[in-house]
Amino acid sequence: MKGKIFVVGTGPGFEEYLSLRAIEVLKECDVVVGYKTYIALIEKLIEGKEIVSSGMRREVERCAMVLEIAESGKNVCLISSGDSGVYGMAGVVLEMVDKAQNGIEVEIVPGITSALSSASLAGAPLMNDFAVVSLSDLMTPWEIIEKRTEKAAEGDFVICVYNPKSKERVEQIRIFVDIVLRHRSPQTPVAIVRNAMRDEAAVTHTTLSEMLEHTIDMTTTLIIGNSQTYYSNGKMITPRGYKI
Repeated sequence: MKGKIFVVGTGPGFEEYLSLRAIEVLKECDVVVGYKTYIALIEKLIEGKEIVSSGMRREVERCAMVLEIAESGKNVCLISSGDSGVYGMAGVVLEMVDKAQNGIEVEIVPGITSALSSASLAGAPLMNDFAVVSLSDLMTPWEIIEKRTEKAAEGDFVICVYNPKSKERVEQIRIFVDIVLRHRSPQTPVAIVRNAMRDEAAVTHTTLSEMLEHTIDMTTTLIIGNSQTYYSNGKMITPRGYKI
């Protein structure tokens, strides 16, 4: 009998931010697979489990391993930070199962993605329509990212930005800002959220024209306000439209 695959979103990584279902399947599964840094964050929950961890950029290898483990009859959890369906492992696993046509059951267990955890720290910036863009061109051509950024800015969406800058990618964030400035005021509110919901979490409130003066790295999620977004009492607010 084949095992079942659970693709588990662990949010920021700490137990208090996991769903009850995530905790349940982590405790009941036979094997836990994931990136070693994320595994370390939940180690108390998975004591006594068979654990398979690996380094960065081994995503496809990890997913293939999960399929092999399930084929052997074991129930296996694949850990994905944030929500596994948002730039996570859920899609990779489903594609592999589809290609293999092996009949393995997959359950996607949602988690808190960075856009939402960051927004809660910044205030209430996502009260109206918003778009999410990753500036990493590892999987998506940069021309497509530019086009999507242009349309999101033109459409007056609040924009959440994942993977804004790394040691190797330093110019993309400047291009992003230039694109958005074609459609937004330089005074548009921006929240720079680093390490959301972790011990070292930090929120910087700034503007579109000044955001590049602040520290931005791979632990950062950016929230770019729309034409109605404003700051009040240290909180970023995008009105929903209620009469108050």
